[in-house]
Amino acid sequence: MLVEASCYAIIALGLTIQWGYAGLFNVGLMGFVAIAAFTTVLISYPVNDVFWSGDGPWMLGQAALTLAIGVAITLLLSRSTRIGVPKGLRTALTLVAAAITYLAVQGQLDPAATLIEREAGFIGGFGLPVWMGWAAGGVVAGLLGWAMGRITLGLRADYMAIATLGIAEIVKAFLKNADWLTRGTLTVSPLPWPVPTPQELGFVASRSAYLAVTAVMIVVLYVLLERAWHSPWGRMMRAIRDNEVSAAAMGKDINRRRLEMFVVGNFIIGLGGAALITFTTIFDPSSFAPLNHTFLIWVMVILGGAGNNLGAIFGALLVYVIWIMSEPVAIFLFTNAEQLGERLFGWEAPADLYTRALQMRVFVIGLTITLVLRFAPKGLLPEKVVKYD
Repeated sequence: MLVEASCYAIIALGLTIQWGYAGLFNVGLMGFVAIAAFTTVLISYPVNDVFWSGDGPWMLGQAALTLAIGVAITLLLSRSTRIGVPKGLRTALTLVAAAITYLAVQGQLDPAATLIEREAGFIGGFGLPVWMGWAAGGVVAGLLGWAMGRITLGLRADYMAIATLGIAEIVKAFLKNADWLTRGTLTVSPLPWPVPTPQELGFVASRSAYLAVTAVMIVVLYVLLERAWHSPWGRMMRAIRDNEVSAAAMGKDINRRRLEMFVVGNFIIGLGGAALITFTTIFDPSSFAPLNHTFLIWVMVILGGAGNNLGAIFGALLVYVIWIMSEPVAIFLFTNAEQLGERLFGWEAPADLYTRALQMRVFVIGLTITLVLRFAPKGLLPEKVVKYD
């Protein structure tokens, strides 16, 4: 429980950068966790020799080359107004180039995917160290954040939330249906660990080692973020968050700075997501759910205190412990209530009593949110307002 809570704490640090530092309403966390987890699988999972000995790599290389050429041509056409091309014609040419690129790549990718699934199952990984997979997962999540930020940062908060949620669902759907790449619903397991596994070191010792790794990551990230938050850069970000118009009047590039925060936050979210999925030892694209990988993390940040790194860590630990322990506690209470009611009053419990107990975790989390927002609306450890004389 503590290992998973520490992984969620890392993700919460990434979200508090976006929401607490820059006021960015990102509800697409699930997509960044999923793409980082897949990247980790691709980098660290053992090599699939059957795939590399067949024609799959060559066919995928052709599709990748076609995609690169098509993207380059599309980008050049999108900037053709600089050489005097009318905007209407530029838009039409860009759309046509993008459509042709998509059809060409799809035409090459479909037979390659069919061949790979028939001969090798899926492409496998590169067999590199797990820490390289985590780093690569963070980088890919950051790159996806950059692409999403270019699209969504110009939108208002509610429209940005809709856009990020939609893109996250697209990422999940792609990973779930690309059997040649991720095995889809067949899942990939067991994933390698950065520390000795329970079979090598023992159940408690291996998890203690994993917890030590994630705890070190939290400490390093916390120190770096605290130094950044109290630097001139951090003061600039607070100014943009609190009064965008005044910051723009002082010559600050608002969208550029927000894009920085979006990318940095998603990089950290990717690190935490990669560590979380690696710990579970199984990659299942269908297991990523907005409840667990978006809503729960928002609850952690809000209850802990947005804009406070220590609050994000504390909120993650508190909420995850409540989330996990509420189910067995509810089962214990419901069981005793059933026995007591039957002994004293002859009460016959409903057949779905245990199913109702399993649903209590959502009620408990909702009750926790209500109580905290009622008595501590800024979180249990709110941001400390710094005043300068």
